Amino acid sequence: MSLSRFQHLPRATQGPLKCPYQGATLLGNATYNKGSAFPNSDRDRFNLHGLLPPHIQTLDEQVSRAYQQYRSRADDLAKNTFMASMKAQNQVLYYRLLQSHLKEMFSVIYTPTEADAIQNYSRLFRKPEGCFLNIRDQDRIEESLANFAPREEVDYIVVSDGEQILGIGDQGVGAILISVAKLVITTVCAGIHPSRQLPVVLDCGTNNEELLNDELYLGLRQPRATGQEYDKFVDRFVQVARKKFPNAYIHFEDFGLRNAKRILDKYRSEIPCFNDDIQGTGCVTLAALMAGLHVSKIPLKDVRVVCFGSGSAGTGIADQISDAIASESSRSKSDALKQIWCIDKQGLLLKSQHETLTTTQTFFAKDDTDWPDNEPIDLLSVIKRVKPHVLIGTSTKPGAFTEEIIREMAKHVDHPIVFPLSNPTRLHEAQPQDITEWTDGRALIATGSPFPAVEYNGTTKEIAECNNSTAFPGIGLGAVLSRTRHLSEKMIVAASKALAAKAPALQDANKPLLPDVEDVRELSVDVAKAVIRTAVQEGLARESGIPTQEGGEGEKELEEWIRVQMWEARYRDYEFDCV
Repeated sequence: MSLSRFQHLPRATQGPLKCPYQGATLLGNATYNKGSAFPNSDRDRFNLHGLLPPHIQTLDEQVSRAYQQYRSRADDLAKNTFMASMKAQNQVLYYRLLQSHLKEMFSVIYTPTEADAIQNYSRLFRKPEGCFLNIRDQDRIEESLANFAPREEVDYIVVSDGEQILGIGDQGVGAILISVAKLVITTVCAGIHPSRQLPVVLDCGTNNEELLNDELYLGLRQPRATGQEYDKFVDRFVQVARKKFPNAYIHFEDFGLRNAKRILDKYRSEIPCFNDDIQGTGCVTLAALMAGLHVSKIPLKDVRVVCFGSGSAGTGIADQISDAIASESSRSKSDALKQIWCIDKQGLLLKSQHETLTTTQTFFAKDDTDWPDNEPIDLLSVIKRVKPHVLIGTSTKPGAFTEEIIREMAKHVDHPIVFPLSNPTRLHEAQPQDITEWTDGRALIATGSPFPAVEYNGTTKEIAECNNSTAFPGIGLGAVLSRTRHLSEKMIVAASKALAAKAPALQDANKPLLPDVEDVRELSVDVAKAVIRTAVQEGLARESGIPTQEGGEGEKELEEWIRVQMWEARYRDYEFDCV
C-alpha cells in the first residue's frame, strides 16, 4: 500500500516544502538551512550564490564532518554546547547527526549532561530558545505565546516551572532547557514535528540562593511563588495555551513534589496532558514489570509489589501498576491497591501518619488495622511480611537494598523482580551484579541508568534500563495524532503493554526486560498505535479519518497513517513562497 494515500494530511512529510526566505536570511534560519548541501537549483532560486562554498555535499557527508567536530570537543558539556549551536544553525543536520549516534549522544543531549547545562544556563547563554513566561507579567501570556508561535499549528507543548530538575533541584529560568531537551527527544524518538513544538518555562522565581546571588542569573530575582499566586499563574498559562493552541498536548515536566501530581490531577480530565515524572516513569516501569512477570509466570492480577520511595516517581509507578491490575482483573482500583505497599522516610505509609503524608501519599497509605501492632514498618520487616514478587526503588538512598533484604525476598519467590531506579547511578539502591549474586542468579533486574551486563556462573545477563524515552514520545505521538480529548489510564496501560510486547526477555530470559533506546523510533510507532486504538475505543479521539479496521490489513493501514505523519531528518525540495 502506498503512503501517498495519506499525503493530504497536514503533517505529511513527503513532497516539496514552501520556503519564505532567500539569501543570507535563508542561511540564518535553522528550519530551512541546508548549508553546503544546497543544490545549484536552490542556489539559483533562492539567491545563494557567493554565500556558500562551491562544492555541494550530501547530508551524509555533512553528518560525517559534524561528527568529527563533535568528537573533538573536550568534555560532555562542551559537546552539549556544540549540539545546541548546531541545532540553532541547521535543524535537519542536528537531528540526523543525533539519530545516527543516538546511544552515544543521548546522555549528552539529555541526562546527565543536560543537568550541567541547566545549572550553567545563565553563564552559557548565547541565544534564547523557547518561550519565557514570568509570574510578574501574566497579562502578557497570550502575547508571549503568539510571539513564539503566531499560528495555531502547535501539537506538543513541554512546560516546566524549574522546581525539581533532573535530581539537581530548583534551577529557576534554566528550566527552559529541560523543556527544549524533552522536545528534542520527542522528535528524534517519535517524529514529532520540530516546527510544531513549544518549549515553555514558567518563571515563578527561585529558592536557589546560588542563583539569586549570581549577578549573571537571567531569571526573576525573587523567592519562588507559592499558593494562590502560583496556582493562578499555572492556570492562566493552561487556559491561554488551550485558547491559542486548541489541539496542543501539554507535557508537564519537573514540577516540584507539592505540585506535580496536584496539577496533573486538576487538568487531566479536562485537557490532553501528561507528566513524565509520574506517568512516563510509571509506564516504562510497568512495561518492565509485565515482561518480568511473563518470564516468572506470575499473573499480573496476583502480583505483590513493594515501592521504596514515595515521591512523584514512586507514587506514579504505584498508580500505573494499580491501574493495570484493575484493568487486567476487572476489579476496582481500591482493590488493586491492596497488592501494593509504599514506603517512604517514615516507613510503610499508614493512614495514622496523615500529618506527615503528602496528599498523593495518603492515597497509598494502608489502614493501621492491616499492620500488626508494634511490628516494625521498615523495609526489611515489610519484605518479611508481604513476601513481594517485585521490589521497586525510587528513594535516592544508595545501598538501601541490602544483601539481607534481597536474600529475604529471594526466599519466597523463584524470580525476584528488583528495580533500583534512583538516578544518577551513585544513588541506586543496589548494584545489579550484587542483586544477581544475592539471588543466585535468579533475579530479574531493571535500573534507572545504563549498567553493563552481569556475569553469574558463566552466564551473561543484560540489564534493562527503565528509560522514559522509550515511552513518552510514543504516547505523545499517539495523543497528538488522535487529538484525544484527554489521556486516559487505559491509554497508559496500553502503551505499557505495547512496550512489554517488544521486551527481548520474552524470547530469552537472559536478555533485557525492556527494548533498547536505539530501537525507539520503531517502538514509538507501536506505542502510538496502542494509544490511538484505545482513544478510538474509548470515544476520546477527535481526529477524523483514523484507520479503525482491526487486525491484518487494518493494522498495516494504521501504521502507515502514523508513519507518514512522523517528521524525518532529511532535506526536502523547496518551493519559494513569497508570502
